[in-house]
Amino acid sequence: MILAKKVRIIPTTEQEQQLWKSVGTARFIYNWTLGRQEENYKNGSKFISDNDLRKELTILKTTADYKWLNEVSNNVAKQAVKDACNAYKNFFKGLGDRPRFKSRKKSKPSFYNDNIKLKVKDKAVLIEKVGWIKIAEQIPMDSKYSNPRISFDGKYWFISVGIEKEQPKVELTNESIGIDVGIKDLAICSNGMTFKNINKTRVVKQLEKRLRRLQRRVSCKYLKNKEGSKFVKTSNIKKLEKQIRLLHRKLANIRSNHSHQATHTIVKTKPSRVVMETLNIKGMMKNKHLSKAIAQQGLYEFKRQLQYKCEFNGIKFIEADKWYPSSN
Repeated sequence: MILAKKVRIIPTTEQEQQLWKSVGTARFIYNWTLGRQEENYKNGSKFISDNDLRKELTILKTTADYKWLNEVSNNVAKQAVKDACNAYKNFFKGLGDRPRFKSRKKSKPSFYNDNIKLKVKDKAVLIEKVGWIKIAEQIPMDSKYSNPRISFDGKYWFISVGIEKEQPKVELTNESIGIDVGIKDLAICSNGMTFKNINKTRVVKQLEKRLRRLQRRVSCKYLKNKEGSKFVKTSNIKKLEKQIRLLHRKLANIRSNHSHQATHTIVKTKPSRVVMETLNIKGMMKNKHLSKAIAQQGLYEFKRQLQYKCEFNGIKFIEADKWYPSSN
């Protein structure tokens, strides 16, 4: 089974500049691909394959205006084309929403690194056209890596790579655990285990209160510095926005960690099977009174984590139909 390992990388100032170049190139090529597909679709033509778009990209790189694309690895642009084409295919297959153009401010900074050219040594990793970068935690060496991605979370750089691991032989009990997820509590299990809603804890409430205050301060500063119909971004506004981004990051990490701890505790009991109700998250989010609480609870992420952990440990994971009369 392939499991992802995410490790922090510690680049130098020069290396970080090169990482940002790769991020910018990946975003530009992704948007360029979407633009070509959108234009092609409006003209009534067939879907452009990623191979044809790559050929166009090769010609584009030879022009004077786009020579800067050669400053980063060729695989960054190739994978960005493939990602955009796959997003467009999934949309037409009904497997995802319509792909949107990536914003410089809002989209997650990330790019692909070729898995064949990825090399790992003691406390360092080699990234194309960047060089050897220090890593905070050792990545297993002499392994087959898949889909390496470098990303920035607003504070630190990370490399995420898929590594194939052998499934452990776990002796399971005959117990079956039914799980009911909700807003009041994250999860209530049939064996008596209950996992609280992390958003109701004092720590999270204090962070959210601080976040609201910072957002109000930024809003007031924007209004004070407004010039006609334009909003001017001052250095003070940039500092506050950075604080807001770091608070969002901290809250997201707290919620993700709580979900991981809950799912790990359930799997650690070694049941033979885990039964969970099918969740219609999209339908639940339509309730304007509960949508924020549902989004913060991260119910889909909880299900995803539980599902792959059960699969890895040989536990049968069953999604019960939402109309099944389990309460009778």
